[in-house]
Amino acid sequence: MDRRAFISGITVGLLAAPLGAAAQPQARVARIGVIPSGSPSTSSASIGAFRQRLRELGYVEGQNIAIEVRYVVA
Repeated sequence: MDRRAFISGITVGLLAAPLGAAAQPQARVARIGVIPSGSPSTSSASIGAFRQRLRELGYVEGQNIAIEVRYVVA
């Protein structure tokens, strides 16, 4: 085996190695933004009910859904 064939074989092997070790694609996480009308103390019950209903539908916060709650300061 001559030198060029050896170097070519090593180069092709190194370039092909990352193709076989590709990571699996990550599952997408749905993001929901909630802007309730009212203060955090008055809207906590409705936001809790919203989260509960999403759990009943099979969504797990942090795994397949992210809920972000923001309050409007007037």
